Amino acid sequence: MYNYIIGSIASNTSNAVVIDNNGIGYNVFVANPYAFEIGKEYKIYLYNHIREDEHSLYGFKTEEEKELFLRLINVKGLGPKVAMPMFATGSVNGIVDAIDRENVVYLTKFPKVGDKLARQIILDLKGKLTPTETATGESNELVAVLESLGYKTPDIKKVLPHINYSDTIENQIKEALKLMLRG
Repeated sequence: MYNYIIGSIASNTSNAVVIDNNGIGYNVFVANPYAFEIGKEYKIYLYNHIREDEHSLYGFKTEEEKELFLRLINVKGLGPKVAMPMFATGSVNGIVDAIDRENVVYLTKFPKVGDKLARQIILDLKGKLTPTETATGESNELVAVLESLGYKTPDIKKVLPHINYSDTIENQIKEALKLMLRG
């Protein structure tokens, strides 16, 4: 029904933002509400979840996140409230890569995703998703982790060309942190 909304962030809670659009405040559930600055204008891609007892809006910063979310909620046993937290700690590329590599350990790190559900996600989606790596080969997951640790985007961009992206994400993080500490 809705594709996106443009407006300024009026407030945020632990799992949602209120986006003001022409004097109407829309409560939108997002993966990381504190990534949205109060008073700043955003374009948020929306999914309108309608059930007998609930009408909810779920929001995403990119169309790729929204598309992956829509694929995830079609997996048996995986609803919007379970899928949304996956985007708080995992990137689109990280989730797609974990599914394609059958990485159950990565998928079970998300809240309410157990071994059985992780295997169901892999069974339903393996090979059906495409990674959205940037043209320069930067790892969106690596950037997200470094930002969550408090590093600034300009500092992160300086170390990205020196990272070995064929290595595991854990080793990429270690390598990036070493480079960040050296300055």
